[in-house]
Amino acid sequence: MSSAAPNLSARDRLVVALDVPTAKEALAMAARLSGRVGMLKVGLELFCAEGPAFVKELQAQVPVFLDLKLHDIPTTVRRALEAVLRLDPRLVNVHVQGGPAMLEAAVEATRAHQAAGGRTELLAVTVLTSLDREALAALGHADSPQELALAYAKLAHQAGCAGVVCSAWEAASIRDACGEGFHRLTPGIRPAGVATQDQARVMTPAQALQNGSTWLVVGRPITHAADPAAAAEAIVAEMQA
Repeated sequence: MSSAAPNLSARDRLVVALDVPTAKEALAMAARLSGRVGMLKVGLELFCAEGPAFVKELQAQVPVFLDLKLHDIPTTVRRALEAVLRLDPRLVNVHVQGGPAMLEAAVEATRAHQAAGGRTELLAVTVLTSLDREALAALGHADSPQELALAYAKLAHQAGCAGVVCSAWEAASIRDACGEGFHRLTPGIRPAGVATQDQARVMTPAQALQNGSTWLVVGRPITHAADPAAAAEAIVAEMQA
């Protein structure tokens, strides 16, 4: 299901997380960022607050990555994904931890959508960038975040996902193991000098690109800036450099 990413520009690779609480604020932000970024990320908070109709309206301005991290039994995930795919987002994701059968059910739903003319690609979440080794140990994992993310990526690749959501710290090893055409979308991106906030494993935009990221997710450094458009342009310039 994966395909080699075209020669994406730095602008195409920038995904902005809409960490705002309402559709009104999100649409206003989209208007400011239209033409300056590749995608906008809509997470659980905003999707639950505003619903599918809002996503349709948003996509009229900028392509959307619908970051719902679906994780349930295979039948439930397949049916939920079939409903979400009617919106035809650019990207949607599920959790690898749902297991091989759940991943395969999600892939089947996405392939059926693509066969009917849809464009959505399916990503699988590996290890959240808020988790470090200590947090994973508390959850019963002996592996490091990098080791666990690589194992999960191989599972997602085998199931037929188009790529994974991972830390930029794992992007290179996942690319080497699964191929350049297997996408790596990396949150936890912070421009130099910006606070890490609730992210445990972060990189600068330039470092992430050098380490093999396909798309970079940036949130508050852009959306909380005095001039979000200028902040986005500065990050694109940093990526280009």
